[in-house]
Amino acid sequence: MIGAEDLDLLKPELTFTDIEADDTEDLFQKMLARLEPMGYTKENWLDAMITRERAYATGLQTPTIGVAIPHADNCVNKAYIAVVKPVKPVVFQPMGGIGDEVQAELIINLGIVREGGQVDMLQALMKVFMDDGAVVDIMAQHTPEELVTCIKRHLA
Repeated sequence: MIGAEDLDLLKPELTFTDIEADDTEDLFQKMLARLEPMGYTKENWLDAMITRERAYATGLQTPTIGVAIPHADNCVNKAYIAVVKPVKPVVFQPMGGIGDEVQAELIINLGIVREGGQVDMLQALMKVFMDDGAVVDIMAQHTPEELVTCIKRHLA
C-alpha cells in the first residue's frame, strides 16, 4: 500500500513536459541530466536503467495510451518519482515481452528506496492506468504542478 511518504515523492521539479527523446536510452540520458544535479542518482544510474529496461521492459499499452514505468535497483541516492510527459511518444518494449512496441506518452520513473515501495507504487499506478477516466484526466494536464496534483489525486 502506498502512503503519504510515497505520494510526497511526486514533485513538480521532478516532472518534465519538455523532453524530446529519440528512444529509451536517449530519454534516460536526458532524465539523468536533470536528476543528477539534484542529487537523486548514483553514478551507475544510467547503466542500471538501460540494463534493467533491456532485461525487463516496462512499456504498457493501456486502453487509452501507452505508458512506461522504468526503474532499477541500487542506483538512487535519495528516493524520487520522476514523471515525463514527452514532447512526442517514446518507444518502449512491452512489459513481459508480449505485444507490440509501446508508444509511451507518459513515463513514470520510480526511484523508491523503501522496502517494497516500488512494487506497491507499481501496483497502484497500474490500477490508475487501467482507469480510462483517470488517464484522460492526467493527460489533459499541461504543467508540472497540474500533473503532480492530478496523479496524486488518482493514487490517493
